Amino acid sequence: MVTTKDAIEALTKCVDPEMGADIVSLGLIYNIKIMEGKNVKVTLTMTSPMCPVISIILADVQLRLEAIQNIGKVDIDLVWDPMWNPEMMSDELKYARA
Repeated sequence: MVTTKDAIEALTKCVDPEMGADIVSLGLIYNIKIMEGKNVKVTLTMTSPMCPVISIILADVQLRLEAIQNIGKVDIDLVWDPMWNPEMMSDELKYARA
């Protein structure tokens, strides 16, 4: 059975190359839904619609999630509402960048 924790652990290995931080700490993950114990739907955003590495990050998300043992279907939903802002970053990341 795949858990939300499994998905989060996999996604913390996805690093935004421009920001130099993982997408979970950046606050780019809006929702993770596990269905039937194996299918995963991730709703996420990027720091900007003009982000030049969107395709790289999305491919990394797909590969990392597919590497989870017993994973089923992986569905990635890229959204722009709400728009990302620096306040969405983890406190650790905010303080490290201050």
